[in-house]
Amino acid sequence: MKLPKLILTDIDGVWTDGGMYYDQTGNEWKKFHTYDSAGVLFAHRNNIPVGIITGENTEIVERRAKKLKVDYLFQGVENKLEVAMTLCKQLNINMEDVAFIGDDLGDVELLDTAGISATPKSAPNYIQKHAKMIMTKNGGEGVFREFVEKILGIC
Repeated sequence: MKLPKLILTDIDGVWTDGGMYYDQTGNEWKKFHTYDSAGVLFAHRNNIPVGIITGENTEIVERRAKKLKVDYLFQGVENKLEVAMTLCKQLNINMEDVAFIGDDLGDVELLDTAGISATPKSAPNYIQKHAKMIMTKNGGEGVFREFVEKILGIC
């Protein structure tokens, strides 16, 4: 497998189990699996930048991205393919050079267009049909790391 020049990922349903937790005071919580941080590390060790593209817009995701030194963060995105194509232009690469993992309706166009694409095992079957690979892990169980390891031939 040819190494990508950019790895993009959705968050909810990929880095998380897709659940949204709220306490009685209105605070929102997300649970991230620490395994996914190694996916970012492995990509960076291979000089591959990582970007998050999500429809959500939360400080939680911003903090996680900053902690892991994610290269690009796009939140509140309605058209993920458009954002990815704009980023590709800035980086002087094409969509064949992009690897993307997503799990839901907002990810379909990018799953169809990226050179390498995958979904977690927990994604609905009709979304999985748009991906080139289906991972063995569910969202929130370290599936981003599994995706990066698969791309790099680690596993």
